[in-house]
Amino acid sequence: MANSSLPGRPGNLTADQEAKLQELWTATMRVFGISASERLEDAGGDTEDSRPSTPSLGVKKKKRHNVFSRKPHDNEDDGKLADQGDKYGQSKEFQQILATANPEDLRRAFWDMAKHDHPDALLLRFLRARKWDVHNALVMLIATMKWRLSDMRVDEDIMKKGEAGALADSKNSNAAVKREGNDFLAQLRLGKSFLHGTDKAGRPICFVRVRLHRQGEQTEASLERYTVYVIETARLVLARPVDTAAVLFDMTGFSMANMDYTPVKFMIKCFEANYPESLGVVLVHKSPWIFQSIWNIIKGWLDPVVASKVHFTKNLEELEQFVEKSHIIKELGGDDPWEYQYIEPQPEENDRMSEEGTKKTLLEERAIVVKEFEAATQEWIGSNHNKPALQEKRAELAEKLRTGYWQLDPYLRARSLYDRSGMIKEGGTIEYYGEPQIASAPKPLVASQENGIPPTEHRSDDVD
Repeated sequence: MANSSLPGRPGNLTADQEAKLQELWTATMRVFGISASERLEDAGGDTEDSRPSTPSLGVKKKKRHNVFSRKPHDNEDDGKLADQGDKYGQSKEFQQILATANPEDLRRAFWDMAKHDHPDALLLRFLRARKWDVHNALVMLIATMKWRLSDMRVDEDIMKKGEAGALADSKNSNAAVKREGNDFLAQLRLGKSFLHGTDKAGRPICFVRVRLHRQGEQTEASLERYTVYVIETARLVLARPVDTAAVLFDMTGFSMANMDYTPVKFMIKCFEANYPESLGVVLVHKSPWIFQSIWNIIKGWLDPVVASKVHFTKNLEELEQFVEKSHIIKELGGDDPWEYQYIEPQPEENDRMSEEGTKKTLLEERAIVVKEFEAATQEWIGSNHNKPALQEKRAELAEKLRTGYWQLDPYLRARSLYDRSGMIKEGGTIEYYGEPQIASAPKPLVASQENGIPPTEHRSDDVD
């Protein structure tokens, strides 16, 4: 695997792509209620919490700038998005969000989603997904922030409560709460899906053992919660320059009793609408003949680019085209002796989440760096000189955000199976096979510089 960024990623942008990134940053910060003068002043030392407290989407609040006013031609842009295929109605939702959302909540949701990632990398996902159309990328980005904040409450509920929270819910006297907790844990204990190892491109692999799912055994809410939890956990193990994952559906023993279209539709929506540019390859392994008619239905729901990333493997030899045999688990006929085993949450593993003093200090430190990055970004956008120096400054700040996130992580995110098993280590080190991988920031390059041709599943115009 090359140690350089693929085209359309931080450090490897054409001049036009860099200009599009600057346009999206400008539009995004307008929606966040950030003005150039205000941000440059704030960078000096305001330590406002950079994370959302209680999301207030749906409740109008005072706006510092009239960022929600629309120009006459804006409606034409929205029509353009619809014409291009607004599959999930994000254009209409975008208008509703602008009319009701608190800009600061949206800003905080963005920085929550960024986590250890380079902020440019996050915006570039949306640009690539919308074929470098800035307006459409903005619509998708803001709709995703709303989805994270109020629809799924990704950071304030799913990741904050985690597995220990589900264990507590499973002992709740309220029958509905108890059911949700048990259903969430049941999927983990079964090993319905799990993260382990990497493919030949260095992408983390999410295995899905389809035979372990039966329609109706878990509630729809618990299935959706579990799906988002797995995706978010997979995002944590991405180590640059790798920025996508591989999903391997093990169809061994599949029957019609395992088929359930509702969670499939939800998974597709997640990747296409809320986690753009996250899928590198999808491997459907050992699917029986009865799955062919099902695949024809599912394929019709997929964006063509996503569908092009799906590959069927019939045996070990075909699977080895994508994954080294030494990295294929023994269960699938490979040489990796690793076996899935769920480790239950430990009583004191989340104690640091209650250490409010340290958490507050780390949040304040991150908030300062966030504002410094925003200020440096506005300087980079507005300056015609010293672009390389400004990019170097932004890269240094992005690295501070990365390392700062991993210091903060134990105070915000409940520990997972992968923390307990040692796969995710303190400081963001990922260890699958005894060889740790540490995500590092790419060095800024000249805008037009390119580092090789990407594989087909990494095309710069991908829309997944």
